[in-house]
Amino acid sequence: MSKKIVVLGGGTGMSTLLRGLKQYPIDITAIVSVCDDGRSTGRLREEFNTPAVGDIRQVLVALSETEPLFQQLLNYRFETTSDLNGHALGNLLLTAMQDVAGSMSEGIESIGKVLNLKGKVLPLTEENVTLVGKMKDGSIVEGEHNITEAEAGIEEVYYLKEPKVCPKALKAIENADLIILSMGSLFTSIIPNLICKEMIEALSKTSAKIMYVCNMMTQPGETDNFKASDHVNLLNSYLRSRKVDVLIVNNGEIEQDLCEKYETLEQKDPVALDRENLEKLNLEIISDDFVCIEGGFLRHNVNRLAFHIFAYLMDV
Repeated sequence: MSKKIVVLGGGTGMSTLLRGLKQYPIDITAIVSVCDDGRSTGRLREEFNTPAVGDIRQVLVALSETEPLFQQLLNYRFETTSDLNGHALGNLLLTAMQDVAGSMSEGIESIGKVLNLKGKVLPLTEENVTLVGKMKDGSIVEGEHNITEAEAGIEEVYYLKEPKVCPKALKAIENADLIILSMGSLFTSIIPNLICKEMIEALSKTSAKIMYVCNMMTQPGETDNFKASDHVNLLNSYLRSRKVDVLIVNNGEIEQDLCEKYETLEQKDPVALDRENLEKLNLEIISDDFVCIEGGFLRHNVNRLAFHIFAYLMDV
């Protein structure tokens, strides 16, 4: 029987990780945060009172084993002068399937059959949730899009109203052999999965190890000047009684010209691997050179990353 991995996250980081993991004989469940409220997703949320579908679309594409043309179709964005302008076709399909199937999770399952998914995709909640950020200057900002654009820096995040977690997501946590917190924006992609009472309770009961795949670059307004240990400490503060058991972190060198490009254009810096501080946190450290350049952008080497995760899983 295949070992069961549950991945918590959202956005590009989660999709990148899943593209590598789907190559291995493991049972994957992706639990996706649904608080995004920008662009096409935000407009659909407002009009149809639906959970955010943009990150779900990306994860479906990442786990799909259909023809690349169909994946291009899901990610296709309309460029027109009508109300369709800016909408991704996959977002429209997910919104429609929620209505047809009766719920977002059922709609995802139906589309997943067409896409021949290598794994299961679940929304964290079926509800239209609003993420709230308490900023470092004391101000309160509502909505993920507004939080990421605020310049004050994030102190903490929480939901405007406590959401009910999808029962299938809680069941997946209960049955998992390994739980992975994917790379991605900590406050707006990863931590939104950890601020629900039901999820924290489920994580406190599971015997599965919790693994965190650390970001290679800091996120402006979220993790400025963060070292690897700062990422872990922040996650541990939200995990409450549970802690990160395993850290996967980059030890490869990022070329100076690329560092300068990220610092100038996006105010991002490489995340330092501070072993001395990490060794105090009672966790296992898996480090390797994960640096990969795609189209001039820094990415994790998904094949090497997935290999390390699979190798660890086989020893659990």
